[in-house]
Amino acid sequence: MILERIVCHRRHFHDYFVTHLPSSSLHPDAGSSAGPHHKLPRDKSTPHVARDSTRSPAAPPPMVGPGREMTVVRIPLKSAKHHFGAFMSRGARPYNEDAYQAGTIEVPAFAKRRPISLTRNQKTGLIGEGTSADSASGDPQVFYFAVFDGHGGTECSAFLKAELHEYIEEGVKKFQLHSSLKKRRKEGQDNQGLSNKEQNPGDVEDKILAQAGKEALNAIEMKKPEGLAPLKPPKAGPADAPPNGKTEETSPPESESSINQSYNLRNAEELERNLVNAWKDLVGGYFKRFKPEYFSTAAGGQGHTLEKEVVRSKQLQPFVDPPEDDEGVGIETVLTYAFLQADYDFVTAQAVKKEEDPVLADKAINEDDILGSPSKSARPIGGPKRFMGGSTCSIAMISTPTPTPFWHPASPSTLVVSHVGDTRILLCKTSTGVAVPLTTNHHPSAPIEATRMRRYAATFVTDSFGEERVSGLANTRAFGDMSSKRIGVSAEPEIRRIDLSPAEYSFLVLVSDGVSGTLSDQETVDIIKEAKTPEQGARDVVSFATEIAEDADNATALVVRLGGWERRSEGGLGSLGTKELRDWRRQEAENPRSRRQ
Repeated sequence: MILERIVCHRRHFHDYFVTHLPSSSLHPDAGSSAGPHHKLPRDKSTPHVARDSTRSPAAPPPMVGPGREMTVVRIPLKSAKHHFGAFMSRGARPYNEDAYQAGTIEVPAFAKRRPISLTRNQKTGLIGEGTSADSASGDPQVFYFAVFDGHGGTECSAFLKAELHEYIEEGVKKFQLHSSLKKRRKEGQDNQGLSNKEQNPGDVEDKILAQAGKEALNAIEMKKPEGLAPLKPPKAGPADAPPNGKTEETSPPESESSINQSYNLRNAEELERNLVNAWKDLVGGYFKRFKPEYFSTAAGGQGHTLEKEVVRSKQLQPFVDPPEDDEGVGIETVLTYAFLQADYDFVTAQAVKKEEDPVLADKAINEDDILGSPSKSARPIGGPKRFMGGSTCSIAMISTPTPTPFWHPASPSTLVVSHVGDTRILLCKTSTGVAVPLTTNHHPSAPIEATRMRRYAATFVTDSFGEERVSGLANTRAFGDMSSKRIGVSAEPEIRRIDLSPAEYSFLVLVSDGVSGTLSDQETVDIIKEAKTPEQGARDVVSFATEIAEDADNATALVVRLGGWERRSEGGLGSLGTKELRDWRRQEAENPRSRRQ
């Protein structure tokens, strides 16, 4: 009965976003002055009805002129092909173990608040205030994109697709995070301190928004970085080509500092300490000296400290800015907690299952010591028999400081990525056309990972393809993989926060290793530059990766439109930088005999 109640009350993932029509239903690349939205058939959009009575309905801007219809609707992301595209292929594998997720997530905004002095217009109020509907918390909606690369089975990737976002939402409630946008408000004012009476009329707002978008796009100065030249195919043949035709990758940018969104450090440390101790009791080994980066030092981590005996959350109201020198926790701590808690539940579920064959089952090396009678997970995961494998994961969450959607050229936003394994997230810089990686591959060959793992793993093994492996795995961080947890294969995420200026980047890409293992970062973004829509770009990337691979792996690509999309091919060398190399690689794939010479 309890399980039935949980299933009945469990909400489905929001694979849509909520907005207004008709101002948000126009083609994003149209020459009209109505702004940066999307064109969808009426049958693809449905009226948005809030099922939760506690949620306040989104209020449209005031009506202007006769016949101005403003309807709050749900737009499914899969139908918004001018804004988002996803494509999957099983390659040469018998089945596909990849999964992905795209939609909105119910968490407070974590974007950097824009100063009123920089956003206020004397005549019309705030610049760049769109007509997008708010989330349940009253903040602009937070978008959530994720790619999961399962290995050894589909149980883990399917579990993460269905439930990882819920772990994040639950973590936000446990850590009591508040919106980063809200200050002390006066009655009758919105989140930006602008009274409702000063809200822009709809028609005027559309014109201001369109003009701001044009100015932001025109302000991007296109340039060619020094030393940037087209990539040439090898002259002497395939033997001289880089491995998999890939070139040297650039390093990810430095992460922006975290924004404190909760000051109840006593509660945060208790949650962190309980989770770290649970891992110590369940697995031991590596987790006896486990130090998560964003956990408090009191809980064994490397992050915030509790310097005062007073619980700050009882003294500070949600909309009051605390002193800048106060310690606190942000979304990074919640993401670390959510990843580790999800992995703990999955590994526990693996351990309590009855194994069908003690030789073939994914048996933990220390099962007799600490996995003989593990605590049972409250979540129903998998079937009655023990399942194998695990999954890598990369998620990207986008938050905006205003209701204007993140794909508008005039809209700034904050991007937070959380990553485990060798799935990959890229940005394409509008001014240079260069691919900017936001993740690193967690392989034994990576210096940081090698240093971390060699303290617990006796040795790394090099397979016949020249790749280092530990305990048979190519990744040093992953969900699941119960037998490798004791030697340090954890799901502690690598987290990076990037503040995106208006139109600074053209698009965001998330790919599984079926793509990143075959194509370089620059090849991936150059293929997307040639596509008309993000949906076509995702399809072209996966198709090309599986076409040129000798033994194509499961391949998945997600492409998300950003503010500089309309000028994606103008910076640097455009898509010509890798075109000759890509043409050569396609010819080599079509002529297998050339590989034997």
